[in-house]
Amino acid sequence: MAGAPRPSARRAGTAAPDLRRYQARRNFALTPEPDAGTAAAAATPGAAPRAFVIQKHWASRLHYDFRLELDGVLLSWALPKGPSFDPADKRMAVHVEDHPVDYAGFEGTIPPKQYGAGRVIVWDRGTWEPVGDARAGLAAGKILFRLHGDKLAGLWELVRIAKPGDKQDPWILFKKRDAWARPRADYDVVSALPDSVVEHPLGRVEDREPRERGASRSTGSNGSGPAAAAVSADLSAARRATLPAALAPQLATTAAAVPSGPGWSLEPKWDGYRLLARVDAGGVVRLHTRNGHDWTDKMPTIAAAVATLGLRNAWVDGELVVLDDAGAPSFAALQTAIGDPRRAATLSYVVFDLPFVDGRDLRPLPLSTRRAALAARLDAAADRIPGALRFSPAFDDADPDTLLEAARRLGLEGLMAKRVDAPYVSARSDSWLKLKTRRRQEFVVVGYAPRADAPAEVGSLHLALPDAKSDAQADGGWAFAGSVGTGWSAAVARDLRDRLQALRTDAPVVDIAAVTRATRWGTRRSSAENVWVAPTTVVDVAFTGWTEEHQVRHAVYQGLRPDKEAADVTREPDPVAPGGPRATARGASKKSSGATVRGRTVSHPERVIDPSSGTTKLDLVRFYDSVAPWLLRHLKDRPVALVRAPQGIDKPVFFQKHIESTPMPGLRELDAALWPEHAPLLGVPSADAIVSAAQMNVVEFHTGNASVRAGGRPNRIVFDLDPGEGTTWPHVREGALLVRTMLEELGWKAWLKTSGGKGLHVVVPVAPKHADETLKSLAQAVVQHLAATIPQRFVAKSGPSNRVGKLYVDYLRNGRGQTTASAYSARSRPGLGVSMPIAWDALTELKSGAQWTVATAREHLSFQGDDDPWAGYWTSRQTITRAARTLGLTLPAGVPPRQATRRKPVG
Repeated sequence: MAGAPRPSARRAGTAAPDLRRYQARRNFALTPEPDAGTAAAAATPGAAPRAFVIQKHWASRLHYDFRLELDGVLLSWALPKGPSFDPADKRMAVHVEDHPVDYAGFEGTIPPKQYGAGRVIVWDRGTWEPVGDARAGLAAGKILFRLHGDKLAGLWELVRIAKPGDKQDPWILFKKRDAWARPRADYDVVSALPDSVVEHPLGRVEDREPRERGASRSTGSNGSGPAAAAVSADLSAARRATLPAALAPQLATTAAAVPSGPGWSLEPKWDGYRLLARVDAGGVVRLHTRNGHDWTDKMPTIAAAVATLGLRNAWVDGELVVLDDAGAPSFAALQTAIGDPRRAATLSYVVFDLPFVDGRDLRPLPLSTRRAALAARLDAAADRIPGALRFSPAFDDADPDTLLEAARRLGLEGLMAKRVDAPYVSARSDSWLKLKTRRRQEFVVVGYAPRADAPAEVGSLHLALPDAKSDAQADGGWAFAGSVGTGWSAAVARDLRDRLQALRTDAPVVDIAAVTRATRWGTRRSSAENVWVAPTTVVDVAFTGWTEEHQVRHAVYQGLRPDKEAADVTREPDPVAPGGPRATARGASKKSSGATVRGRTVSHPERVIDPSSGTTKLDLVRFYDSVAPWLLRHLKDRPVALVRAPQGIDKPVFFQKHIESTPMPGLRELDAALWPEHAPLLGVPSADAIVSAAQMNVVEFHTGNASVRAGGRPNRIVFDLDPGEGTTWPHVREGALLVRTMLEELGWKAWLKTSGGKGLHVVVPVAPKHADETLKSLAQAVVQHLAATIPQRFVAKSGPSNRVGKLYVDYLRNGRGQTTASAYSARSRPGLGVSMPIAWDALTELKSGAQWTVATAREHLSFQGDDDPWAGYWTSRQTITRAARTLGLTLPAGVPPRQATRRKPVG
């Protein structure tokens, strides 16, 4: 590994490295990874400091492999999100097999069908020094250490968050508070420095940015697992009491703001069923729902798991969940697992509180003490507890905004914020808060419509919430809240219909006029087709928002809530946006401060500009900052049109081609003499100008075909391959190859890029000798020839009805004043796809025109290195004479360049 210290040998007296797992997973005849059996001998013990390396690995998904050299091997953890200098960012780190020390220098591509197939680069490298005994820390599940790398420095900690023996071995990696710690809103090292330190060496960050490295100020536990119970479980203040026969759980209040100030502990919000376990004399375990129903017979494996704790008598509080492969709860999977013996092994019980234990009532004690007592019981029984029983991690000093955003990106329902000094109360309280990441709401079913082509199935459910004008619990007042007609299988639809049939009533409990307006019976169905039911069934529904009539938009059924009563249902506030309003210790709100990119303050950095992906304005500005060197090459020297989305892409957006009344610093006006029919057009001459535009809510950069350097004449022809409805992606790829073949027959080389949306762009660079209309006519002739030759594939007319199942090749992009989304520009569509140049050889692997997004495009470039798929484009100046002659067109004489005058930049 060039520029990095050589890994040292294992220490004398330690066991030989066991790399059998590493070796067994790889075929070294195919993969270029180091063979552990032939790895180079390590250096003399103590001859060099221990090495660390972080490799960025794009396998089935992008992740970072964090490796610490110890005893002749690289201890290894997989980080899905990479490291962060922000102590509030607790990054998941899954402990994986040890790697040979030679792996620290590996960069390359692991071939398809091999373990970990994908591209690997060395993202950071350097040395590390443990604080204390690293081997003892590894065994105990807590390693404190300092890093000295090209990108990372300072004090860090790895903490195991689950007991050994689980299917995976999850830890968390986080930065300790010292002089190197920085809020992620200020600096995100993963996005700021995405490239290989082998191809782009930086040198040690401690040399580049000398600063005093203070001692860690965060020496306490993060409270994330049984081994982290730093708070003493002093139960002397707990009074002796008889075990209660029943226990109502503490319930959380949905928060409209993020809590701040000291004393809050944050946990994941588990998307499952609340479950309390009662352990009676003799260790008999009974499982109870929040409403007191006994579910022990439905899940004997969970009852058996609780019994392994060896408690004499207790009440344990937790959540019943089913976890997917990524460790996230799946509510849909939970629905199918309940009561199905074949799926019993998929159930997990995540415990988070201990209200009563061993003859002591712990409810008056602080949450921190109750959790420490629970952690101690789990830790004592760690060698016998099955994987179905888990401890809910908690972070006592974490930043709520950061964790909430991480939960959203991981697809979690949200977070629980709990006062660490608060007692346990059997009621809804404001010492437990729910912070949701997406709109999820429980509704009461008041009716349904049968499926038109399958009457034995539910086609849609009619939903209701308590009427704000009356007390639903007292007088049965319900307000219609819309309908949901998707999210279930045929089997679930039949089961819902059977359940609801038994609840039929003669009249609806909601205003029939509201239902009529919402379901448009006048055009689609008769009101007689609807079945009304008693308002007792509770369902969970996800949706995107509310209509003006307070009904759900784009609703998707999530499942039944048999654990909840209709009286429990209330309308909850909208989810808390990361970085959004935060409640201070006194409950007031304060405005979030702006982040800085290239020295420019980003206003409203927390604003979500794409609700479908959760991408914020700060994410977009950082993306444009990171791709500026690539993007600028395509923007420079051309008129640029901007697409701005001040309130996000789901709200109105608009084009801007002129400076107008709000100049953006760094942008300039192009010479009006080049385009006299327009007010001066915009130019984007620098990376600072790109960031300035993004800060002003620019989502898309579009460029014209003309060049300032060529005196306002066009120097490219663009073919926009736009698939019609029903056109498959293989059809689009095939169409691109057919277009290329025809262009080659005309004597042209063409370059390819994704559109960032549904299609592809094929670009032909030409010598700037002709007018826009000449090139437009030539492009039109190409498209018409394609449509006439292969009518089953191409169409030359743009109307939607003309191109159903076909590919429309848009030649109108070549008219005067027309623009096309630039390479490396985001698109203002759900997902924020990015237009990316690609090599023709890569077309067969391309899965869509929006394969890369704002979240992934820059990472793709970090693996691309210096390989520019458009390298030849910049020097190509092709004539159009042969093409015109082949197509039977007569070319007018070339046009002279317009006279340009120098103008000063504006803004």
